[in-house]
Amino acid sequence: MAKVISTLFISADGVAEIDPAWHFPYFDDNMGRAVTEDYGTADVLLLGRETYDSFAGAWPDREAAGGDDAPFAKQLGDLRKVVASRQPREFSWRNSELLDGDLVEAVTALRNDPGVGGVLIPGSISVVQQLLAAGLVDELRLLVHPVAARKGRRLFDDGDTPYHLRVTATEAYPTGVIRVIYVPAGAPAAADYDAAKEQLAAGE
Repeated sequence: MAKVISTLFISADGVAEIDPAWHFPYFDDNMGRAVTEDYGTADVLLLGRETYDSFAGAWPDREAAGGDDAPFAKQLGDLRKVVASRQPREFSWRNSELLDGDLVEAVTALRNDPGVGGVLIPGSISVVQQLLAAGLVDELRLLVHPVAARKGRRLFDDGDTPYHLRVTATEAYPTGVIRVIYVPAGAPAAADYDAAKEQLAAGE
């Protein structure tokens, strides 16, 4: 079964709608390596409409320009790109297609497709939120910036049921960015203040 991975730049207060003013000052070779690793997991990119438009408006031109980022731009161009949009689309960027039908059903089909090794969701907050609710995100890979953005769309929306997560890897970079990889986890055992109080006493 293909693994579905969400990769996001995020602020310390949970804003995943990045502002270049607080994002790019923290982008260094460590973050570049992390991004390269994330894209290396996938042969399919799943993109929301806004993220796709942003990518398609930049990366084909960067590939054509032949600069330092041209190899990465070519990698993106070569990947199969599935776009979640409620409106009919025509695509000029190669290997792009409109998601067919319901998002949850389509992603379930991608996960079960033996020809798909991995699905990566860069950005695309609405898509990630829907797939989290459906239990279809296998990993959350977050690059947490040391800044409280204070405005912008947050990754986790309001809901009645918590998402319990388990940390599988962390890295701290000299810039203050922390890379955290989470996977879904079961809820911990029930506890209350009395149980916590015992732990405080044990640490004295």
